[in-house]
Amino acid sequence: MSDDDQKTEIIRKAFTMFDTGKTGFIETIKIATILNTIGQLFDETALNELIIKNDPDKTGQVNFDSFYEIVSPFLEEDLDEAETQQELKEAFRLYDREGNGYITTGTLKEILAALDDNLTSRDLDGIIAEIDTDGSGTVDFDEFMEMMTGD
Repeated sequence: MSDDDQKTEIIRKAFTMFDTGKTGFIETIKIATILNTIGQLFDETALNELIIKNDPDKTGQVNFDSFYEIVSPFLEEDLDEAETQQELKEAFRLYDREGNGYITTGTLKEILAALDDNLTSRDLDGIIAEIDTDGSGTVDFDEFMEMMTGD
């Protein structure tokens, strides 16, 4: 998979996660949060300029193509696995507040529910069961990484 394909896939995953109503649009106010979620540093001024450029009518929403145009410049060109892993580690650390090296499936449920409010608790249980393969009630970094990258 080329870097461009990988980049598009990451952006598409992020878009899908935050397009909770499956409308094909994302609110522009969510974009900073999305970039933070994937552990991406960005310059707020540059981000706002890109949002204005891609939402000239100030609708407050953008489709995938516009979202790609906005987010793409902030994703480093070389998305090698070490970087992706580093970014996921940062995200994981945000939720592993005690620094135990794992998060509870309850916390993960909250994260998933926040990302997609269409998920029923049955959907969430199914996802958790897939991720928490050893049934420990916790998700370690490797399990989290697998879920986020699909490797």
